[in-house]
Amino acid sequence: MNLKNIIDEYPNFPKKGILFRDISPILRNPAALSHVVDEFSKRFHTNDVDVLAGIESRGFPLACALSLKYNKGMMMIRKQGKLPGATVKKAYDIEYGKAIMEIQKNSIKKDQRVLICDDLLATGGTARAAAELVEKIGGKVTGFAFMVELTDLNGIKKLTKYRCESLVKY
Repeated sequence: MNLKNIIDEYPNFPKKGILFRDISPILRNPAALSHVVDEFSKRFHTNDVDVLAGIESRGFPLACALSLKYNKGMMMIRKQGKLPGATVKKAYDIEYGKAIMEIQKNSIKKDQRVLICDDLLATGGTARAAAELVEKIGGKVTGFAFMVELTDLNGIKKLTKYRCESLVKY
């Protein structure tokens, strides 16, 4: 299945000069979503993953779908102030400034292997911050599952110590 034919493109969103690659049509298409799940399950064996983590917000459906396929739990990595209970925070740089993400301290047990999922790898700042949060609470990052990678932004260079799999590259 050619996912590039399904992904929508929105020029000048969220600002002029940006071409936004939208994975929403994949989520609306059961065959396409099933294809994505099958492809990642071929690349990351179920025995190498204890927990799936979704990065807010477009990583949530991918992590949830994979957690069902793998019969494993799922956790969320969210923007600051969105998770109840005790959390760990991480500030990081984004394209237009700074942001803070957090994770619940009790999301995983020590040494659990975590596959981090997101819709898109761009500059790599968000993904790297997510990995640092998982490691800060004692997890081991198995790798990253991205539906889309924007190769010209070189985000992969911030993730060199991790295994990264992207299904579509632009």
